[in-house]
Amino acid sequence: MASTKAKVGIINESNSIRESAKTCASSPMLLAEAASLTLNNRTYSLDDLDTISTVGTGTFGRVFLVKDKKSRAFYALKAMKIPDVIRLKQEQHVHNEKEVLTEVNHPFLIRLFWTHHDDCLLYMLMDYVPGGELFSYLRSRGRFSNTTGLFYSTEIVCAIEYLHSKEIVYRDLKPENILLDSEGHIRLTDFGFAKKLSDRTWTLCGTPEYLAPEVIQSKGHGRAVDWWALGILIFEMLAGYPPFFDDNPFGIYQKILAGKLEFPRHLDFYVNVDVCVCVCVRPCVCLPAHSDNGSTCVC
Repeated sequence: MASTKAKVGIINESNSIRESAKTCASSPMLLAEAASLTLNNRTYSLDDLDTISTVGTGTFGRVFLVKDKKSRAFYALKAMKIPDVIRLKQEQHVHNEKEVLTEVNHPFLIRLFWTHHDDCLLYMLMDYVPGGELFSYLRSRGRFSNTTGLFYSTEIVCAIEYLHSKEIVYRDLKPENILLDSEGHIRLTDFGFAKKLSDRTWTLCGTPEYLAPEVIQSKGHGRAVDWWALGILIFEMLAGYPPFFDDNPFGIYQKILAGKLEFPRHLDFYVNVDVCVCVCVRPCVCLPAHSDNGSTCVC
């Protein structure tokens, strides 16, 4: 089964974003990081943008669909409440997202065009990707065919290889963070856990089902954790559920550390091998003979 994380539909907005802001306490660090930034030749302002609707909500903000009054183009405007960012100790994640998106430029990654702040909110103007989350399609279909899974996996590999070429680790690969554009191609989004990384880091972050063993064990991890997450994602796309799941995170961690994969009977043997190559942190043996529960990989 795919993750059951709730999605928020489009909600019509009658008031502008600026009208919803109130005077709030601000963090000097956040305000410095959110100083107006323009990543192309265009200088934007909130007055240039018409708010069309809310397309998503999060713990400390909303994402609005906005329309540029000059170009008539649509964008996604992420508005984060400064007090909530501070209260939840997310300043570093906001900094990381801006730093990474400022540096990258790839067709399979979301683009950042402009950042700004007022007394209450931090703003990030990004691509509007109309196709929604890969998660929604996976949940509605149950699972993908090998051909569909291969298509998405190939584009994800291109995106990850590009990030790694710039010494950036993503650390949050999952269906909810993969958007589809109008032509069905992927866009990775949500770079709050991404960071520049030349060696190792010890931060515990990510989604439990996708965490690599070295992250759970706090042994220090590098960019290879993204390839582990890709293996988990391939399994989930083709099986319809993640390989390691439980009712609570600690149960998930125990199964990840045990390192035993059981493949559904319908999966192609070569898919099993691909998952093992991504997931296993030491040599593994994939048994092609199917038991009642499918083939097994012991790592």
